[in-house]
Amino acid sequence: MNSVSICIAAFLLLPALCTSDDRLVPGKSLSPGTTIISDGGVFALGFFSPSNSTPKKLYLGIWYNNIPRLTVVWVANREAPAISSSTPSLVLTDNSNLVMSDVNGRILWTTNTTTAASSSSPSPTSNTTGSVMVLMNTGNLILRSPSGMVLWQSFDHPTDMFLPGMKMWKSHKTHEGNRLVSWNGPDDPSLGAFSASWETDPFLQAFIRNGSLPEWRSPVWTGATVSSRFFQANTSIVVYMAYVDTVDEMSMVFTVSDGAPPLQYVMSYSGRFELRVWNKDSSEWAVLTMSPDVQCSRYGYCGLSGYCDYTDATPTCKCLDGFEPVDKEEWSNARFLQGCQRKEELRCSDGFLVLPNMKVPDKFVRIGRKTLKECAAECSANCSCVAYAYANLNRSTANGDETRCLVWIGDHQLVDAQKMGVSPYSTAGADTLETLYLRVAGLSGGRTKGNAVKIMLPILASVIVLSSIMIICICKFRGRKRNEENHRKLMHRGAVTSEELLEENTTHDFELPFLKFQDILVSTNNFSNTFMIGQGGFGKVYKVTLEGGQEVAIKRLSRDSDQGIQEFRNEVVLIAKLQHRNLVRLLGCCVEGDERLLIYEYLPNKSLDAALFNSERKAMLDWPMRFKIIKGVARGLLYLHHDSRLTIVHRDLKASNVLLDAEMRPKISDFGMARIFGDNQDSANTRRVVGTYGYMAPEYAMEGIFSAKSDVYSFGVLLLEVVSGIKISSVDHILGYPNLIVYAWNIWKEGKAKDLVDRCIVENSLLGEALLCIHMGLLCVQENPDDRPFMSSVVFNLENGCTTLPNPNHPAYFAHRNSEIDQLSEDILYSKNTITLTTIDGR
Repeated sequence: MNSVSICIAAFLLLPALCTSDDRLVPGKSLSPGTTIISDGGVFALGFFSPSNSTPKKLYLGIWYNNIPRLTVVWVANREAPAISSSTPSLVLTDNSNLVMSDVNGRILWTTNTTTAASSSSPSPTSNTTGSVMVLMNTGNLILRSPSGMVLWQSFDHPTDMFLPGMKMWKSHKTHEGNRLVSWNGPDDPSLGAFSASWETDPFLQAFIRNGSLPEWRSPVWTGATVSSRFFQANTSIVVYMAYVDTVDEMSMVFTVSDGAPPLQYVMSYSGRFELRVWNKDSSEWAVLTMSPDVQCSRYGYCGLSGYCDYTDATPTCKCLDGFEPVDKEEWSNARFLQGCQRKEELRCSDGFLVLPNMKVPDKFVRIGRKTLKECAAECSANCSCVAYAYANLNRSTANGDETRCLVWIGDHQLVDAQKMGVSPYSTAGADTLETLYLRVAGLSGGRTKGNAVKIMLPILASVIVLSSIMIICICKFRGRKRNEENHRKLMHRGAVTSEELLEENTTHDFELPFLKFQDILVSTNNFSNTFMIGQGGFGKVYKVTLEGGQEVAIKRLSRDSDQGIQEFRNEVVLIAKLQHRNLVRLLGCCVEGDERLLIYEYLPNKSLDAALFNSERKAMLDWPMRFKIIKGVARGLLYLHHDSRLTIVHRDLKASNVLLDAEMRPKISDFGMARIFGDNQDSANTRRVVGTYGYMAPEYAMEGIFSAKSDVYSFGVLLLEVVSGIKISSVDHILGYPNLIVYAWNIWKEGKAKDLVDRCIVENSLLGEALLCIHMGLLCVQENPDDRPFMSSVVFNLENGCTTLPNPNHPAYFAHRNSEIDQLSEDILYSKNTITLTTIDGR
């Protein structure tokens, strides 16, 4: 752990009481005053006490035995210290468990394993006197069965140190893995605020986090399976890092050159990930590398579209090419949070600038197997794609890809970039940097030279213009006929079987596969109630397993549903064109006679409101899960408003329209009320107000004016609901206030915002994150739409934990407008969901 002074209880320092044995067997115990020493004498296992603890607390730990300055590398009972007077001990039980308990029999720590997996063991409870605990010379504490199989090892459960030979890993399938968690202070081994771990979604990179907020990010893995770094000529220290990618997991192990002094990676309590080496001359740990090493290498420190430039003698923030500071005065005063903005708007025809030696930005989207040319074409064809990066992984990866194409959609995704990040302290070596291709306004796709080119250029331009005009005319004529045919198909008959739905490519003109009603009838056993999983004002939802094993949810609209032909067609056309991990995926549809059905991906955890407002299920929504859901919904809205091919206003965002997949990832659903906006359109007006009262912005409910800021308002309501666990329409737990918004506004003004946090998560929540969400929610529900933030700002602040938000103005609510609502009620269409039927009285 820390290279800080930690006092061992005096009895630990008495040589007469120590033992040199490297193992523990059943029938023996380890108690304060005795230690277990590894066979080579490198490490010791025993009880230690931090110097300033009162009363004296004892921890079971492993430390370097041959270094005079005590350095603990592993702690067993971080959250359950023993009191010295309680005389703790460690024993190996007959059923092959390590158990630490005090004199009163209270168990403070245990391995919780059995020998059931061992073929030589007849049963988990049988006497296994052959089991043994061994402290290895690597610092790994291993528990072996009689057959020699490893039942448990401390390397699988690291604390704050990454030692040579230890494996850091992440599962591709479950996303589980190990991580390093800092001490809480120089003399406090309990869990601290900072952690370091590998993340593989969407691609491998390391993060240091403060709670759940990113503090630092490594470069994205470029495919090198082994990398090495040379540090000191006088000691010839070389660190070798090996990366292994299998079907199941991605892992990393480091080793050091022969003869090297002790080395360790430490997640320090100060928030830095340090590589330390023991200097025997000074009897101190020397830092070889650390991350973050300078201020501007901290995550997002340079703001959107800014980067940390290491090419100067003193690393500092700069704007990417084609960008300038949002606030030049703030920038000149070394305040970079507002970031950079485009000097001029992009056009689809703009080319890409080559930026070598970059740590590419975060927030990328990974595309599978692509050549460099295909990767460039993929980004060039999408007008919203602002950058791409390509890497040849030089091997076959677990999923079969040999290349890696990353793209960035929208300027707000260009965060946490770095130029030539090779410094004496940085952990980013040159082999981890790569080339970023950045779309820059005014840059053409290529350059021409020579007089012949200059002469031919006007001629070619004229030919291209004339040809383009002819092509556009032909395409418009064909497109009109195709659209008419698509409309006829959509509104009159289906054409695709359930088998064809499972195929990746369909041959139909329309982008979405059509199913035959007869196939659906058979798969649902004539819409049997045994298949039904939900019901609401729109109709019923059925869970069906198609041929091939794919589970889908089939939404059958009732004939008297408020969601008519227009809403149905709207949902089909929109979702078929939208692709984002936080939007529900529409797989197909069916239209035959009066039957209208939509086929979605099946999401096993149902809707957010089914968990959030259910006393039995809400316990599964701890704070990290809720914060993840909040950020996921925010990213989905950002995609709709800014990054999709179409600018979409959802108009009915609420808890029941947020579905949760198997990993509790949120997905926005129900696009029947959504509207497409033109490129230069900011708002629209309608006499047909649709949505759910309580979530509707005041300008929309009262005047029929809606915009992207209407969705922002709905998101603000949802945000307050998720933090508090209180439904917007509920009058419980809000002390007589008319609704949740008024309640949140009043307690925020009184400085008691923490009282809004749901009681069932308040003990395990990160208060700073919860208060940030409350603050952001109140900004989103302000009465004036112009005062509400854009979703790009919302996402950035939530991801980066901004603490400099403006104070919100008075929120919008309708307590004083009941008479106006009554007059308009006949024009408002309320959306339905599977949980409740919304009425004017309930909202």
